[in-house]
Amino acid sequence: MAASKKVITREEWEKKLNDVKIRKEDMNKLVMNFLVTEGYVEAAEKFRKESGTEPDIDLATITDRMAVKKAVQSGDVEDAIEKVNDLNPEILDTNPQLFFHLQQQRLIELIRNGKVEEALEFAQEELAPRGEENHSFLEELERTVALLAFEDVSNCPVGELLDISQRLKTASEVNAAILTSQSHEKDPKLPSLLKMLIWAQNQLDEKAAYPHINDISKATLEDPAV
Repeated sequence: MAASKKVITREEWEKKLNDVKIRKEDMNKLVMNFLVTEGYVEAAEKFRKESGTEPDIDLATITDRMAVKKAVQSGDVEDAIEKVNDLNPEILDTNPQLFFHLQQQRLIELIRNGKVEEALEFAQEELAPRGEENHSFLEELERTVALLAFEDVSNCPVGELLDISQRLKTASEVNAAILTSQSHEKDPKLPSLLKMLIWAQNQLDEKAAYPHINDISKATLEDPAV
């Protein structure tokens, strides 16, 4: 017979939580980290003035990074590549996978705009040589070129490449690479802490019944189910 779980009342749980001390400075650093990583430059500048929390990178670089991200998201990949090289030429020089994905996105945009001959020429001259050096690149190139075989891309098995989500995926990859080049985490810390909270709650569920935070957005304790 399974052992019954220990029941922790709301009063006991809140007392335990009150005993945990978190510094305001640490909270502010988490907020600043989130604003910087996600690219909210105006909010980061305002928060810096109000809280006195200094960001770990120059806030001006956020504007440049967001301009690159916006260019990719709008399909202007050539402009994005130029902006990345203006920021730091080594980003693309040292990351062949990222450069290939940007060139792949350029090919997708040519296909999207019905520029078939230009797309084929670009694929042959710019992407095929990289495919010869890397098998995974070759597979991605073949998938992309397959878009040309379908007049109605809704019936194409790789039609998702033309979705806006593909642009967002490429933009996110570029964003992460720029952050890494600036010695900054590519992902904000706050979501990771929330994931740890949910994981810890799930682990504790196996041993006790206690007040939960069921809705992270509200962060309110709810009484344990007994």
